Amino acid sequence: MKRIYRVLLFMILAALCITAAGFRFFYQNTSDKRKPDRYDGEVEVYISDHDEDGDGIDDQSDILQSALEYLHTRPKYKSVYYSGGWPDDGYGVCTDVIAWGLLGAGYDLRQLVDEDRHANPENYADEIPDANIDFRRVRNLLVFFENNAEKLTDDLSQINEWQGGDIVIFRNHIGMVSDRRNAKGIPYLIHHANPFQRYYEEDVLESRTDMVGHYRFKG
Repeated sequence: MKRIYRVLLFMILAALCITAAGFRFFYQNTSDKRKPDRYDGEVEVYISDHDEDGDGIDDQSDILQSALEYLHTRPKYKSVYYSGGWPDDGYGVCTDVIAWGLLGAGYDLRQLVDEDRHANPENYADEIPDANIDFRRVRNLLVFFENNAEKLTDDLSQINEWQGGDIVIFRNHIGMVSDRRNAKGIPYLIHHANPFQRYYEEDVLESRTDMVGHYRFKG
């Protein structure tokens, strides 16, 4: 009987080790490999008429490129509070994709959300403002972009209205529209949803039913 117990214990420990190894694999090995553009049609690309950081790249393109550069560092998913606001340890969440995208184009989302919170306190949740975390909360970014960005269609069939660098907000998530599309012309979503996500760029916009807003930030 003792031998049976020892065998069972060994099997349980082995299963736990395998599970932990699998979790670690997904948790630390999210790929930044991009999906191929499968749309054969033509979509007129939106080019912003502004270049906030003066780097010769228009804001819309800069926001997208900067978000992709951030994801090229392959951040691991974990929600943590940072005293300086910005994650500095290789971890991140969905809102960080947007924040780093805007920062690379010359916009400090941490500062912008804090300023908007103090200018429009009635629009935000009844809680003590904290600039170190406010810009990393989806509910706050929904208010911020409602106040400061152009609101666009949520109809995916209007493919010309969906442009790389646009921002899409869901009930408890946020992502960025890709400049690549599926065969129907519907763009992919660039996002960081959970520790089990295999690729940062996914063809998921059609399958989600919780979209609450589609925005274009114009400074």
